[in-house]
Amino acid sequence: MNVTLELPHWLDEALAPFGGLDTDETRMAAVIDLARRNVDHRTGGPFSAAIFETETGRLIAAGVNVVVPANAAIAHAEVMAVAAAGQTLGTFDLGAGAPTSLFASTEPCVMCMGVTVWSGVSRLLCAGRDDDARAIGFDEGPKHPGWVAELEKRGIEVVRDLVRSESIAVLQHYLDTDGEIYNAGGDHA
Repeated sequence: MNVTLELPHWLDEALAPFGGLDTDETRMAAVIDLARRNVDHRTGGPFSAAIFETETGRLIAAGVNVVVPANAAIAHAEVMAVAAAGQTLGTFDLGAGAPTSLFASTEPCVMCMGVTVWSGVSRLLCAGRDDDARAIGFDEGPKHPGWVAELEKRGIEVVRDLVRSESIAVLQHYLDTDGEIYNAGGDHA
């Protein structure tokens, strides 16, 4: 049995302008634009992520949330971006060569926190907060309240609230366009 998760058809074309992004803010704004496009195309949830080389800013790979269309609870944006980056680099350890940074349109849920730890990235940059996703109904899981310190103990720098208002706007846009809030409330009995 094979399992295949695919990113939306429009993503490759949307990544074309990513080559000239020279600051963390412009990279994050571009990542958030991917989440907005995902909502507008109705190809998944309001979340996006991308992996960049930390020193050069070169885009390695990006992903968007495709949980609903893929019928796969694991198809979160960070998971998709990390998987695509591993395929691009030919390694499961994204820190094996040049240091890499994970840009996430919203702070990682509990699952994506694990992906971040095991991916090998040296930086995690987040726009929206966990509370922003919860505010529209998403269940982000039982994250440890000291998650930032835990990642930093593992050598992963964490930057929060990078163009946060843009991320919040995409989450609200998803809600306003009747996007499906899956796994709401954590009641899976």
